[in-house]
Amino acid sequence: MTELRHRGTTDSDFHSEDKGSDRESRTDGEVPSDNESKLDSGLQDVPVPPDDTPEVLNKALSGLSSRWKNWWVRGILTLAMIFFFFIIIYLGPMVLMMIVLCVQIKCFHEIITIGYSVYHSYHLPWFRTLSWYFLLCVNYFFYGETVTDYFFTLVQREEPLRILSKYHRFISFALYLTGFCMFVLSLVKKHYRLQFYMFGWTHVTLLIVVTQSHLIIHNLFEGMIWFIVPISCVICNDIMAYMFGFFFGRTPLIKLSPKKTWEGFIGGFFSTVVFGILLSYVMAGYRYFVCPVEFNSDSNSFTVDCEPSELFQLQDYSLPAALESLTGWTTVRMYPFQIHSIALSAFASIMGPFGGFFASGFKRAFKIKDFANTIPGHGGIMDRFDCQYLMATFVNVYIASFIRGPNPTKVIQQLLALRLDQQLHIFNSLKAHLTERGLLPASEEVA
Repeated sequence: MTELRHRGTTDSDFHSEDKGSDRESRTDGEVPSDNESKLDSGLQDVPVPPDDTPEVLNKALSGLSSRWKNWWVRGILTLAMIFFFFIIIYLGPMVLMMIVLCVQIKCFHEIITIGYSVYHSYHLPWFRTLSWYFLLCVNYFFYGETVTDYFFTLVQREEPLRILSKYHRFISFALYLTGFCMFVLSLVKKHYRLQFYMFGWTHVTLLIVVTQSHLIIHNLFEGMIWFIVPISCVICNDIMAYMFGFFFGRTPLIKLSPKKTWEGFIGGFFSTVVFGILLSYVMAGYRYFVCPVEFNSDSNSFTVDCEPSELFQLQDYSLPAALESLTGWTTVRMYPFQIHSIALSAFASIMGPFGGFFASGFKRAFKIKDFANTIPGHGGIMDRFDCQYLMATFVNVYIASFIRGPNPTKVIQQLLALRLDQQLHIFNSLKAHLTERGLLPASEEVA
């Protein structure tokens, strides 16, 4: 999330602001019902995370004001996370997929924990058990689909995997149906409404977290550049918007997040667009980043070797007259992907922050400052990935709409799954079609 607020805000300020917003909402003449009042009082039970800053940093920064202490804590931890990001990129696509899964589970845990903290006093039966069970079911469905699509040769080679793949959707539905029946059997008369609240809570969390993390993995299979550049643009926008807002912020951007400023928003936008163009230029020259991630059945490992498409080959572009007079250049040599990176950077800077605004509204609704205290100065994992999930969906839609064409590999996989007579019929039809087009010589009839 694009962070422009200062973490030095005290809990008393935070809660007083929430009380003020509550008073404003009451002036509209809307009177809360008894059930709503009871639920609002339950929101106070959400625990406030303690200060989790490492003791060594507390001692080293003890002489600074809270504002600058927060600056240094956030800066040091940000550099540490960027270093960790470089390491997992170096370790390859399989490690990246495992990290995405771990992040997904942690984000789900943080959101479900908030729900449990709010409603635990009502002793809702099986709430946490069913939440994790539905997470297991949804992951089984999505990862099963991924295995079937990208590990086809391995699935066809192993009989148990072939059976699981053939009936995968039926098994997934049966698993979900079991959880659905368990939920119905757990309904208690005095808690009907709350139990359905939490049923919806769990499913919306699954939609936001699991579905979009699955899209991140699909983007990764298109080529690591489609994974790294969007994530890096969000990170860059986060950092630069915070810096511009910290040093130059004067004009509030949105009431939902009063510490966010127009100066940070605009500064983050231009910085991210420039960063995206430069990063794309560097990465587009390496096959390791631009080639689709494919599974090699011979070596039982992922390969990222291919002949780069035109998207990742340098081309000359004529400059508009205004830029030509300004720079003195008539043409510029760049990768076509860099043009696409402008769209990715712009979305990360303009629309991406709305994922953060959504998260801010959610946290204010439950009177919490962060989803968790996993990362000192940054909050929970969900606090860092609220914009990333929105970005992942955009990248997946962007690839499907403007980049991806028919995939010959998947077509062949589907053909090989047909019966032999069906394969022969398709072969003869394709041969006749290519002969009519003149791509194959006409066969001579044998007397």
